Amino acid sequence: MKFIVSSSYLLKQLQVLGSVINSNNTLPILDNFLFELNNDELTVSASDLETTMSASLSIDSKSKGSVAVPAKLLLEILKTFPEQPLTFTVEDNNTVEISSNSGKYALAYAAGEEFPKAVHLEDPSVTLVPAEVLATAVSKTIFAAGNDDLRPVMSGVFFQFSPEGLIFVATDAHKLVKYARTDVKASQVADFIMPKKPLNILKSILGSSDAEVKIEYNDSNATFSFDNYILMCRLIDGKYPNYEAVIPKENPNKLMIDRSLFLSSVRRVAIFSNKTTHQIRLKIAGAELNVSAEDIDYSNKAEERLTCDYQGDDLQIGFNSRFLTEMLTNLQSDMIMLEMSLPNRAGILTPVDGLEEGESVTMLVMPVMLNS
Repeated sequence: MKFIVSSSYLLKQLQVLGSVINSNNTLPILDNFLFELNNDELTVSASDLETTMSASLSIDSKSKGSVAVPAKLLLEILKTFPEQPLTFTVEDNNTVEISSNSGKYALAYAAGEEFPKAVHLEDPSVTLVPAEVLATAVSKTIFAAGNDDLRPVMSGVFFQFSPEGLIFVATDAHKLVKYARTDVKASQVADFIMPKKPLNILKSILGSSDAEVKIEYNDSNATFSFDNYILMCRLIDGKYPNYEAVIPKENPNKLMIDRSLFLSSVRRVAIFSNKTTHQIRLKIAGAELNVSAEDIDYSNKAEERLTCDYQGDDLQIGFNSRFLTEMLTNLQSDMIMLEMSLPNRAGILTPVDGLEEGESVTMLVMPVMLNS
């Protein structure tokens, strides 16, 4: 088994796949990349048993075979090469020899058969989503997903597909984000919960792609195929909470304000908030928004006044500044709308501008009780 490949091309593909590999694997074979050669096509795979990703590379070769090569060692050596062709030869003494312009390097390999096989989806449902839409949906929602191992369903992003459009939801019970598209549709109704790790990998490579992503899914697994990549992952098992029930429908108090102005104010004032509650207080009356925070233990306090466009009753409401900052940072619009009903009901944050046709973002943040 022998093939020739460009060093930088191989490195670029392996760095993407390398993000699948865990730093401490229970099975030693998972510390390897699987190289499967079929004449001039090389398929490289990486897996952590939950997520498997493979890339197809076109190379120069006339042989077939498969070997598992140590991932860390291979990435380290590839990073040091300037752009040049590398020749990989599988020798009889159980090593893979890499020949470059300047030398030869031998790595011990394992048999390709030992590498866990990817699951094959029988008769899956299929939906096509433009890469850019999926990348935006993931980056808009993933930050709101929880990290609680006791509630695994909340540690992922909920995908809801229907002929009306696509909805992506993430929540950790303190904040919730719902990203919806009516301009991209699925042929049938389906929903599943995607874990964070594969979504983060997708997010990092989808941004630079303009392909259509083919999403295939059944009850337990999903596959994302685009460009020369295939990412397969196990879905989170369980029923997603009824998120529609927690979004308050009647919100008579509406505050419209410049996003970056509000964000920098919240950031500054939050420095003076209590370090455990991160509580900031919003006091709204007329066209004035008063943002304040106080840490009674250290006699630290801050207060800022901003002008805003407000319709509703005078209101005082408390929020966790970290959640508010995260949400405001994640929105790209110039103006935002904060809708509220009562100091103990969730506030709803939506962008006023900067959205594409058919795109909507709803963010929900739970209030914190004010100690008057």
